[in-house]
Amino acid sequence: MIAYVTFGADDIAAAKRFYSAFLPALGYGLTEGPEGLSYVLPVDPGQTPVSPDFYVKPTFDGRPASSGNGTMVAFEAHSQAEVRALHAAGLAAGGTDEGAPGFRAAYGPHFYVGYLRDPQGNKVALFSSDPNEPSRDG
Repeated sequence: MIAYVTFGADDIAAAKRFYSAFLPALGYGLTEGPEGLSYVLPVDPGQTPVSPDFYVKPTFDGRPASSGNGTMVAFEAHSQAEVRALHAAGLAAGGTDEGAPGFRAAYGPHFYVGYLRDPQGNKVALFSSDPNEPSRDG
């Protein structure tokens, strides 16, 4: 199981604007401090934490942050409408479009996804795969 994912960022304020535009809608709470941003799903007392956590931090070595070629993190939305809304929110908060929300021929008929780049250039997917919603096949 993946416990957490970390992206490096040179501009933590820009990263906060971007990720806070959609992660709270997916249930993530934000804690921030000198070490950066920590987005974590809430845990009721006595319950097991839900993974993965998502962190945005300055680089440990002090060199400029960079995005990984072929690296992406995907967040599951509750519906196709939420994918569209959160993709738009990410764009409005400083992200760039890497693929408008919709179906892709290479994926299953219910996999509805939109892609963004955060202000640092990291790739993010927002997807829904609810079989009760319309599919690529109609």
